[in-house]
Amino acid sequence: MVKGLVHSCLIVSVLALPDLCAAQPADFSELVERTAPAVVNIRTTARLSQHAQQFPDVDENDPGWEFFRRFFPQPGPQPNPHQGPMPRIPRGGPDREIPRGQGSGFIISPDGYVLTNHHVVDGADEITVTLPDKREFKGHLVGSDQRSDVALVKVDGAGLPSSKIGDPVKLKVGEWVIAIGSPFGLQNTVTAGIVSAKGRETGELLPFIQTDAAVNPGNSGGPLINMRGEVVGINSQIFTTSGSYAGISFAIPIDEAMRISDQLRTQGKVVRGRIGVLIGEVSREVAEAIGMPKAAGALVSSVEGDGPADKAGVKPGDVIIKYDGRPVESSNDLRRMVASTKPGTKVSATVWRNGAQRDLQITVVEMQADQPRQARADQGHGPAPAADALGLVVSDVPADQQKDLKIRGGVQVDNVDGPAALAGIRPGDVIVSLNNVEVTGAKQFGELVAKLDLAKPAALLVRSGEQSRYVIVHPSEH
Repeated sequence: MVKGLVHSCLIVSVLALPDLCAAQPADFSELVERTAPAVVNIRTTARLSQHAQQFPDVDENDPGWEFFRRFFPQPGPQPNPHQGPMPRIPRGGPDREIPRGQGSGFIISPDGYVLTNHHVVDGADEITVTLPDKREFKGHLVGSDQRSDVALVKVDGAGLPSSKIGDPVKLKVGEWVIAIGSPFGLQNTVTAGIVSAKGRETGELLPFIQTDAAVNPGNSGGPLINMRGEVVGINSQIFTTSGSYAGISFAIPIDEAMRISDQLRTQGKVVRGRIGVLIGEVSREVAEAIGMPKAAGALVSSVEGDGPADKAGVKPGDVIIKYDGRPVESSNDLRRMVASTKPGTKVSATVWRNGAQRDLQITVVEMQADQPRQARADQGHGPAPAADALGLVVSDVPADQQKDLKIRGGVQVDNVDGPAALAGIRPGDVIVSLNNVEVTGAKQFGELVAKLDLAKPAALLVRSGEQSRYVIVHPSEH
């Protein structure tokens, strides 16, 4: 997540509304009358057990408190750092429920399905949904997805007011929108602003709609509504450097949220695809050095052994420029495309390798929980007589290590100085290619370096353990 992003229902700030001038809508009253009845307040509680305190009777002010807290942790619900500490229950007291947090949501069907944020209901034992007409329902969590921060709650009801769902693709930057929610517990509070940007990258799985509508604690999970009375997003986060609202808020596009809610309703979870690669961005320097027409695509730094991409022939150092016929502009583009692909689907992928395009067929599998990765530390095998023009001393990669790394040839860096050291190459790294030419051994690598134009940067594909990256070395730098 971008530094400074905080869930909107957790920030304390001052309400700020943009000035309305004569050229803009006189008021939003009719719009609010049509849309507010479907916006709900969500309160959650957590159950604390009478056995919550199992360590000795030590006062919190006692120096030994932290020791006992660490080694005798409390079972049951733990405090959510975003929602503040949970009240302490007296030792030996009965089980009881305490407030855990509150936020907003909106009804998407007359039979009582409610959309909200994952972080609003996360860890809740009970969910209470309150409508603007004061009707109160007990909510049942149908499903929740932490990756997208979307949750679906069901209440028992019929003929309930429901929101009209819009198309965020048609949303225009500069268009008026309103946010309705329960900031600070003040139900049905309306704020207004404009769409500041679309497709905003924040490091999350989904792109966000950026607005300047005031969003405060309790707004999380509430709708972002256009002037046609259609929900176009779920208010989720704000940008802040001080912990206070700073005039920038973010909403999850409603088309993505509805797609996720459909899976939560039918499967109870969200199924995503994966192809088994670690990827990064393609810089302008790397693109120029490897002959790409522009800096775009997703640079493959590592390929999971025996994974879908590995079986399809994807290699570290490849740049994936197309996926399923669609251009890949960035690594985030590829992540979203793959995640939205149904597992078991065979898709075409175009990669840029050694100055040319190659088409591969990849069978997507289901994304599982992240597995820990173990990188190997490469060992040196004796220095060459002297450093080359790049500042490198290299040797041949042993056959068993080539097999482990799934490479043919390459050279191992035994010592590094000068330009290569400045570029970030370290002893133990393995150089796989130089300016799109595969490196087969130390002798051939020396010949390639000898032919370099030292006035131009050189692009080296470097393996560090399981990771691969392009390193741009400027031979003239010392």
